[in-house]
Amino acid sequence: MTQTDSIAYDVVVLGAGPVGENVADRTRAAGLTTAVVESELVGGECSYWACMPSKALLRPVVARADARRVPGLRQAVQGPLDAAAVLAHRDFYTSHWHDDGQVGWLDGIGADLYRGHGRLTGPRTVTVTGPDGTERVLTARHAVAVCTGSRAALPDLPGLDGVRPWTSREATSAEAVPGRLVVVGGGVVATEMATAWQALGARVTLLVRGKGLLNRMEPFAGELVAEALTEAGADVRTGTSVESVTRENGTVVVVTGTGERIEADEILFATGRAPRTDDIGLETVGLEPGGWLEADDSLRVPGHDWLYAVGDVNHRALLTHQGKYQARIAGAAIAARATGGPLTEDAWGAHAATADHAAVPQVVFTDPEAAAVGLSLAEAEEAGHRVRAVDVDLSSVAGAGLYADGYKGRARMVVDLEDEILRGVTLVGPGVGELIHSATVAVAGQVPVGRLWHAVPSYPTISEVWLRLLEAYRDS
Repeated sequence: MTQTDSIAYDVVVLGAGPVGENVADRTRAAGLTTAVVESELVGGECSYWACMPSKALLRPVVARADARRVPGLRQAVQGPLDAAAVLAHRDFYTSHWHDDGQVGWLDGIGADLYRGHGRLTGPRTVTVTGPDGTERVLTARHAVAVCTGSRAALPDLPGLDGVRPWTSREATSAEAVPGRLVVVGGGVVATEMATAWQALGARVTLLVRGKGLLNRMEPFAGELVAEALTEAGADVRTGTSVESVTRENGTVVVVTGTGERIEADEILFATGRAPRTDDIGLETVGLEPGGWLEADDSLRVPGHDWLYAVGDVNHRALLTHQGKYQARIAGAAIAARATGGPLTEDAWGAHAATADHAAVPQVVFTDPEAAAVGLSLAEAEEAGHRVRAVDVDLSSVAGAGLYADGYKGRARMVVDLEDEILRGVTLVGPGVGELIHSATVAVAGQVPVGRLWHAVPSYPTISEVWLRLLEAYRDS
């Protein structure tokens, strides 16, 4: 291997996904020289194997479902989806798995890109091994930001590698629709991919170890999504474990905990995530490889005044938008510390990722959509808040009836009875993904319930659910 002399930067960023890109954007905006190291595609998991391709697959599915609920339109959209066109649309949104555009963006902000595998080789030092074996040593005057993200976690089943299972990557990048697909898991990836591939023509069997779907949300969210998947033709089985998986003459054979045998063409394991920290040199700075990294609210790793863990690697909130939020906070904190500027680390301050604890929004792009922000009722009670849950049937709102015949949905707000603010909001129903930001503003802004009465929803929109929720709280 050939090693070059050390190159000094103010900031070195490990990982060029959305999180790393945003850290670099903030540090460059502050005038700090910044190097970004990436071993795969600039743009990361979200751009090529997660957010963008999955939503490109799901958009025509949801649009057709919505159209089928509108009088005068439903007869025009009764045929099957054009799977080839949907997959081509997906390919367009992944830039056909080329990162030229993202590389150009990094160049445009003045960050230096190093392609290859980056490892910490001591405090403030990153060694990059390029594709040709050449090593470059980068040193950071102020900060190294670990933004390496997470990977799909597979269960410990004998012979699983020989089965060639799908993970989220294969599920979002597959070139053809499988005839039969088994999906193992009940979370976001499992429900979204079951929704997409069932609508594209696969016969989907969803195997869930627990009692229901989307167990991080209010129970009714998973119930409504499971009901819709079943109505769409998917076979949803809860309380079902997978004991073994084999591939026999091209066919996947799954044996469940009850001994039942299920055959499929492909199997997707959507059973959690693991941090990409196993081979980035954490041991050289006294940290344990392979685990989640602890970070304070400025995203700095305790005991290391130069090291930051941003995005999935810190396990605070494994969502792209939340990782980008953390990156903005971390970039601002790095810049403030580097320049000696004022540092505001109090809750909701410019250098504190408070929303990670109190106001994390998420949308599950199934049909119906499930959207939530803040704490569920159970989480709020567990945290010691004195709260009340207020529920409204979304079909009671005029805008919902206009949106779709037979609209099914539900809304809940969790009210803190002492502070008279919202601790959390959950919405389930067609189109609710575009409503969740209003709830996010209310929760993050800690808007008093009395003031929310003066936030008048436009008529006739689904947003009138806010008025119904406030009325239900007043009358309860």
